[in-house]
Amino acid sequence: MYLGFIGTGEITKSVILGILDSKIKYKKIYISRRNKKISNYLKNKSNKIIVLNNNQNIIDKSKIIFLAITPTVGRKIIKTLRFKKSSIIVSFISTIKFEELKKYIKIKCQIVRAIPLPPISLGIGPIPIYPPNKTVKNFFNKIGNTIEINNEKLSLNFWVMSSMMAPYYEILSQLSSWLIKKGVNKNKAENYISSLFLGLSKNAYQNKYKDLKKLVKMSQTPKGLNEQALKELKKSVFYRKLNITSNNILKRLKGK
Repeated sequence: MYLGFIGTGEITKSVILGILDSKIKYKKIYISRRNKKISNYLKNKSNKIIVLNNNQNIIDKSKIIFLAITPTVGRKIIKTLRFKKSSIIVSFISTIKFEELKKYIKIKCQIVRAIPLPPISLGIGPIPIYPPNKTVKNFFNKIGNTIEINNEKLSLNFWVMSSMMAPYYEILSQLSSWLIKKGVNKNKAENYISSLFLGLSKNAYQNKYKDLKKLVKMSQTPKGLNEQALKELKKSVFYRKLNITSNNILKRLKGK
């Protein structure tokens, strides 16, 4: 199998690193030189990774083509490229919806939108895809957990959740900074906070109750520290702001 990546940002880097550590069978991975630093880094990872200067060459040589570029760049260059009927095109572009992609691609072929995030480099994390596609599902299941979505309107909600990555890391950063200000060594502070939230996330993912609200309740004791923290954050409208921000991002994705 020949794979091609148009765009060499952090998501391309993460997906390819995940592929290199997986059981995915491929002959060559063709990547663009869009980001010279990342393309050189990836090229040095395997002699099966080939950097090409021309996007059309990547398409001509590849079976599965990943579009990993910004919406602005995507709207400029996708319509200039010639795809094949046998191509499987996987778009990582957040705000170019399915019908718009079809208009730019022009030819009838398999088109899928997907939402990989950096943990895919570790072989973990969900990858929502729309529409369902057996080949793409099997591919991503080897480097994560594919979630097939049956309609695009519903898939937009998953794109919204993907925007919580930076806010999540900011929470970790703020808590680590608090510990550092209180005299904790920087490495210890960051390791503690990262491992704490890793443990909490794993517990949430594997919890036997299949109900996150129950975990919220079980994590508190009357007049305990967790109860106090939860009440104060609720009072500060922190959680309500999450909903407001999610709705604002959804409006953007819908083009409103």
